[in-house]
Amino acid sequence: MPRASKNPGRLAHRKPSFSASQRGRSGKSASPNKKQGGEKSHQRGLWTGNISFGLVNIGVRVVSAKESAGLHFTMLDPSNLSPVGYKYYNKSTGEEVPHSRTVKAYEVKSGTFVIMTEADFKKANPKATQTIDIENFVELSEIDPVFFEKAYYLTPSKGAEKAYGLLCEALSQSGKVAIARFVLHTKQHLVALIPRGKYLLLELLHFAEDVKELRELGSWEENSKSAAVSRTLQQEVNMAEKLIEDMTAKWKPESYKDTYRADIMRQVKAKVKAGKATEITTEVEESETESSSKVLDLMPLLRQSLKSKGSRGRVRAEKKTRSSKNDSHQAAAH
Repeated sequence: MPRASKNPGRLAHRKPSFSASQRGRSGKSASPNKKQGGEKSHQRGLWTGNISFGLVNIGVRVVSAKESAGLHFTMLDPSNLSPVGYKYYNKSTGEEVPHSRTVKAYEVKSGTFVIMTEADFKKANPKATQTIDIENFVELSEIDPVFFEKAYYLTPSKGAEKAYGLLCEALSQSGKVAIARFVLHTKQHLVALIPRGKYLLLELLHFAEDVKELRELGSWEENSKSAAVSRTLQQEVNMAEKLIEDMTAKWKPESYKDTYRADIMRQVKAKVKAGKATEITTEVEESETESSSKVLDLMPLLRQSLKSKGSRGRVRAEKKTRSSKNDSHQAAAH
């Protein structure tokens, strides 16, 4: 089967995708053109072209919808702690080849290549590489979350602000999202245009053939034929619903922090403090967690969870009551 060849010597990575099922429902959004504190971002658009909406063309650019605050690690040779680098090299001669001199090629058969340049990719379908072509409109709730892949922002090009605002407002008022196709980095994507505040979110979607169907997973219920489980199932469901209700809160994304990043930095500092900065750790203590793979009766665990949540809820309520009383006393004193 024909396959695309990889650039020799290049290390390939795939960045983790970002997806969420109901992004367009939040009316609050930070401007994709600004960083925190009001500082304007001068990031370059990843793609520039037009949204095709009927006979209307709306100039836009695609920009990243997220900022990475992840930790960056350097790969070292443990023999002398020197940084390891990657090189492009000619697999026939072994000589190093500068990245600027490499070209992409498609292997039509073993050892036979067709060179493809940026001009070739555009020539294959000029419209597809320059246009986000809206095909229809659907309800956001109709899209299964498994189809969401990665989000970007769409910002209007100079002179396209009025048409951009019109489409954004029309989508907001109709409660619909636009489904389109466009080409990014030599690959065609199915996308949804979702209004988010005064901007449009461009969500990359998986094509149907790329999503594994549930039937391919088999049936886990075949392993749950116990009569004891079936008799108490509804009771367990009712108890689980109570636990869900007790744990329900308003969605506040700012409340959820990446705590593992702090854990890693704490481990880094601990190794430095202990004088083990360059020591290669090979053993790790396993955390003490109880296995639940063979639990047939979940009622005791659910009751214990409810009791624990209830106790914490009462403590929060008492603290809130005491705080309110203190505020009242202070107000009366003044």
